[in-house]
Amino acid sequence: MFRRDPLMAQWRAVARLLELDDAQARALLGLVRQTLRRGGVLGAARGDERQLLTFGGVPEDGVFELASVTKPFTAALSSALVRDGRLDWNAPLAALGGPLRRLPRALTPYALATHTAGLPPQPARAALTTFTRFADPYGGMSPADVLASARRWANPGQAGRFGYSNLGAGVLALGLAHAAGEEASAAGYERALRRFVTFPLGLPGVGLTPARDVVPPYGLLGGQAVTGFAELAGAGGLFGSAAELLHFGEAHLSRAAGQHWRQAQAFPGLPPLYAGAAPGWFQSGNTVWHDGIARGTRTALGFSPQTGAVVTLLVRGAVPLVGVRAGVPLLLLGLLGGTDR
Repeated sequence: MFRRDPLMAQWRAVARLLELDDAQARALLGLVRQTLRRGGVLGAARGDERQLLTFGGVPEDGVFELASVTKPFTAALSSALVRDGRLDWNAPLAALGGPLRRLPRALTPYALATHTAGLPPQPARAALTTFTRFADPYGGMSPADVLASARRWANPGQAGRFGYSNLGAGVLALGLAHAAGEEASAAGYERALRRFVTFPLGLPGVGLTPARDVVPPYGLLGGQAVTGFAELAGAGGLFGSAAELLHFGEAHLSRAAGQHWRQAQAFPGLPPLYAGAAPGWFQSGNTVWHDGIARGTRTALGFSPQTGAVVTLLVRGAVPLVGVRAGVPLLLLGLLGGTDR
């Protein structure tokens, strides 16, 4: 079936775990090699079996910036606070008072977590700071600045329509910190996340400060600085490893992380690849997933409620300027059966 190769035994184990037939396994292996050519980790789990494939000298426990795979953690915190009676998915964040009291009423936890609150993708100033503060575009913003940006740029006419928004996820995280009794800040978000999500799930290594040295990014512009999310940390500021992401995915299948991922809707404006959006997650076929893009790394996590499989990809290398820009999510969906193989 395969030529002699050091990876073949492990790849066969992954293919068996994910129930890939020979043709599927052969086709996907080429995409695996291409996607992870700069290094990274592919992790797969199902039941009691777990496989971790490493590339380019990256260790199995290598820590990556999770980028937008942070958003499922923010949604899990929302779900935990709802279960604890501190939050209502459909009540305006403004009802929580304090620094949130002047937010538009369309900004509910559910709308923010599904990108349907009518907020733009970024704070307006990011159009400039993306170039002037390449690795830290939100670094000059305080929590009050983030909330003020949401108040200023919320578009009631776009509420209920999908529009991917880092600003919305960052505002949600500040609101969750306040709902948890913490300061409405990135630090307060992390304390709330630890108390309600990462520590209860046995994931103490996931946080805004990496537990170990981070796998260095790789990009055409050079430099090995990680991406800063500052006070929009709930949109993309977490760090973690492949094993931790697999455990987090499994916690959704076991319901330990909540069932909010079942609340998917086919909102107007969803891209063709997306069948629905749930708090913190997208749905394509039988796969629930999210991906993330940092300055020099890419991440993805997904699971199949139908098969019980979980897959994560931690990839060293920026989005290619040419070729398949959506290669990481397409590979993830191919491995989990979320697209036609």
